[in-house]
Amino acid sequence: MNGSMSLDPKIAARLKRNPEGLVPAIAQQYDTGEVLMLAWMNDEALHRTLTSGRATYWSRSRAEFWVKGDTSGHVQHVKSVALDCDGDTILVKVDQVGAACHTGERTCFDADRLEIPLGRD
Repeated sequence: MNGSMSLDPKIAARLKRNPEGLVPAIAQQYDTGEVLMLAWMNDEALHRTLTSGRATYWSRSRAEFWVKGDTSGHVQHVKSVALDCDGDTILVKVDQVGAACHTGERTCFDADRLEIPLGRD
C-alpha cells in the first residue's frame, strides 16, 4: 500500500501510522478555516500531495489512491501541509472547488450537529 515510498525520509520518520500504515488527514479551507473533511493518507499519498499540489488520499474501501476531484470535479488545490506535534495527524489546507463531501455538501461536517446542553458540569 505504501507504493514507491518516495516520501522524504525526514517526514516519514515523524509520522505515527495506524496498523494499516495510515494517518488521518484533515482538509481545511485555507482562507476561512472551515473544516471540510477527514480522509486517510499513507506515505505515498502524502508524497503525491506534496509534489502534485492536489490532495491525494488512500481509499480504505477501494484500497487505492484517489485524487480529490478526479471523478467529481470538486478539486482540492493544496496551499499548505502540516503535521501535528505528535506526527499522528496531517492538516492539509486547500482551496476547495465545489463540494468536499461525497454527499454533495460543502463540508462533511454540516449535517447531524449535536446539541450541547449548556450549564452542565
